[in-house]
Amino acid sequence: MPKPESFPIENIFVPTKQKKALRPDTVAEIAESILDIGQQSPIFVWRDGDRLVLVEGLHRLEACKALGETTILGVLVSAELAQHKPQLAERPEVEAERLKMARLRQLRLEKEAAEAASAGSKRVSATDVSRTRPANGVRDNAKASASRIAKSKPKSLSDWITQQKGSGGRY
Repeated sequence: MPKPESFPIENIFVPTKQKKALRPDTVAEIAESILDIGQQSPIFVWRDGDRLVLVEGLHRLEACKALGETTILGVLVSAELAQHKPQLAERPEVEAERLKMARLRQLRLEKEAAEAASAGSKRVSATDVSRTRPANGVRDNAKASASRIAKSKPKSLSDWITQQKGSGGRY
């Protein structure tokens, strides 16, 4: 396989048929991956006169564009190989890249879920702190009246009686 080289992004032409297959969510995931670990897999282009025509790697190309890159790693393939793109997609390196991206996506989702769970537990502890009385022993009247308003509409008579007993009120 030829060695990857750097190509100017502005010289790469993307056929209209390929542009229709663009998925913004995939571009965003690849852009995050490129920020974290760099571009791991080159795109494939072939030379058509003065321009380069994209054969494979639309989402990587768009991710680099979104990140403000001016160049991208790619491999120059012959026009004959460009016509046999399905064979190129079946190569083990390409499949390995797809699997790696799927693993990275899964790890990122797991990390986000763990962060969300951690943030949720922090919010609960912050809520518990806000429920405690201030050091000077004085209650915040705005908070007290807000809690009374929230409790003012019981759903049933038994809920109302329970609420009255809990607050020390008459029933």
